Amino acid sequence: MERTEWYLEYENQINRPGLLGDISSLLGMLSINIITINGLENSRRCLLLLSERDENIKRLASILETVDIIKVLKIRKPKLKDRMAVRHGKYIHTDNDRKTVRFVRNELGILVDFMAELFKQDGHKLIGVRGMPRVGKTESIVAASVSSNKRWLFVSSTMIKQTVRNKLIAGEYDKDNIFIIDGVVSKKRANEEHWRLIREVMQLPAVKVVEHPDIFVQATEYTLDDFDYIIELRSHKEEEITYESIENQTFGSSGGFNMFDI
Repeated sequence: MERTEWYLEYENQINRPGLLGDISSLLGMLSINIITINGLENSRRCLLLLSERDENIKRLASILETVDIIKVLKIRKPKLKDRMAVRHGKYIHTDNDRKTVRFVRNELGILVDFMAELFKQDGHKLIGVRGMPRVGKTESIVAASVSSNKRWLFVSSTMIKQTVRNKLIAGEYDKDNIFIIDGVVSKKRANEEHWRLIREVMQLPAVKVVEHPDIFVQATEYTLDDFDYIIELRSHKEEEITYESIENQTFGSSGGFNMFDI
């Protein structure tokens, strides 16, 4: 019989010694295995479980409802953010639209892991990345590509020097590649050949990552609703992401944006 993974998250109401051992014993009696367990903020714990029978999970939920020392918050088939919580012991914060995901710079490890899991998924995926200059957007995308064992290709970028490509060679149209587009560079410097290439890339059943998606949609027929995820990366939680200074930036003598220089 095939085993199924489940995610359990609960909050301690009475944090007494031996509580986790009691829960582990209960899981053992129900033939439910613990794959991973981690602590979360606010006296919470999260577990990734493995069970041969869904009925055993239903019994577990029923039993835990009668226990007053813990409060069950979630028991469900694991989502990507659940796996991240178990793996890192931290929540991934999302907006009400459920597709805008927020990180700060000291969470780059979680961000890279999160994007790598998205990159591993098959098929078309359009991801936008918001953030001010030098916060680590491009570096995180490249690191996630390496982590997911995918090749990355810059369609437009300022990673090393300004890149605006007008064509790809035959082998670069692979659906397993990660295509990276800088919305500011494309809008400021692109010609018709570049936009033709972007339209070709956008039709590929592959992962496309667009830095500065708000600027990108101003110059294309796409809208923010077309994005599967919008990732926001800030230096700190209170930092405001604004595009006024970026759009007004002039080109330096090297051909790139001064404020994007690395």
